[in-house]
Amino acid sequence: MKVSIQREDFDLTVEVDSIRKNNPRIGAVASFIGQVRDVSMTLEHYPGMTENSIGKIIQEAQGRWQVMDCTVIHRYGELEPCDQIVLVAVASAHRGDAFAACEFIMDYLKTRAPFWKKEHGPQGRAGWKRAPRTTTPRDAGRTRPQSRVMPPALMPPAAR
Repeated sequence: MKVSIQREDFDLTVEVDSIRKNNPRIGAVASFIGQVRDVSMTLEHYPGMTENSIGKIIQEAQGRWQVMDCTVIHRYGELEPCDQIVLVAVASAHRGDAFAACEFIMDYLKTRAPFWKKEHGPQGRAGWKRAPRTTTPRDAGRTRPQSRVMPPALMPPAAR
């Protein structure tokens, strides 16, 4: 498991290759990359506390889904529109677990991780933004990925 809070950018291919490690038991890697949109921003965090908090949410995800490896990278400092800001990559034997754990971790990062964001708007206006007011990530009550049934209209002809 890797948790990194860093100023420098990251490379998706390098990070995904790192968690795959030629492990034949891994059947899926789900990833999410978030990027800065619209306005430049400054992100701050509390060193040590942030990494510890993210490590705990990864442990919680491991208790809910089959997570074989995970990488979470979150940038801080001055960021411009289109800069990568966050990466969550989860390796599992099965895609459902990889997707669910990735979404769970990302929801936590968006709503509860200890980051402070200052957006720099037009004409030099700047303001600190709060995370959305929620008490838990959206799918915190879910213990296994929910089954998704494909509508017949989307099935290949042979499967209808």
